[in-house]
Amino acid sequence: MCPSINPKPRLARVYTSQALAVGEAVTLEEGPAKHLLTVLRHQAGDSVIVFNGDGAEYVGQIQPAARAKACVVQLEHHTSPAVESPIEVHLIQAIGRGERMDWVVQKATELGVGRITPVFTERTGVKLDAKRQSQRQARWQAIAIGACEQSGRVRVPSVDAPIELSHWSGSNETPTFYLDPLADTTLNTLPKLDRVTLIIGPEGGLSPSEIDALNHDGAQGLRLGPRVLRTETAGPAAIAALQALWGDF
Repeated sequence: MCPSINPKPRLARVYTSQALAVGEAVTLEEGPAKHLLTVLRHQAGDSVIVFNGDGAEYVGQIQPAARAKACVVQLEHHTSPAVESPIEVHLIQAIGRGERMDWVVQKATELGVGRITPVFTERTGVKLDAKRQSQRQARWQAIAIGACEQSGRVRVPSVDAPIELSHWSGSNETPTFYLDPLADTTLNTLPKLDRVTLIIGPEGGLSPSEIDALNHDGAQGLRLGPRVLRTETAGPAAIAALQALWGDF
């Protein structure tokens, strides 16, 4: 019989907004400290991974703390794992009802997106005042951080404040596509891309005037396949397809 092999346990990963350096001791913010000590039941002497989005992750050991609920990690060494996508993807996503946008942010982050811009469109059924927009942006950014912690990413995608799609201005240097089930262009007709902007409309689709404006700005319609996808499915599906064609899948 072959002896059983116990896989090496995966270290818990937590994000901090602080600067990190090998040899330093960092006192984690309340959120990641609670996650390590209360949720995961870690204690002094346990090894963990800390990252701040600079492209590296730091392995350290939890130290005894002078006060309850504080979590101090002594950083011992760092690595720069090759976990980020070679395709720079900017997702412009129409805000959906309920938790649909939460789901999109989480899955798009896991799939390697670099930036997410939530937008209101003519057919968006969600209305948010300034306070709720700020709250939602903070929530979506926190979801992106959590997805990075889980998936092993070392760079956190930025989640922009929500804007009107009509206020968005693209870059001539970045190929831009809006998903359209009637478009002639498909991914397999495109040349290899190393950066792309994807625009995902709401459940009712982009309006004719919005499509005209996007075409005027140089965007193209893109058809993923013969089926019409829901707004929360379309973005992650498109990113996964890009990763399979030219990324790291």
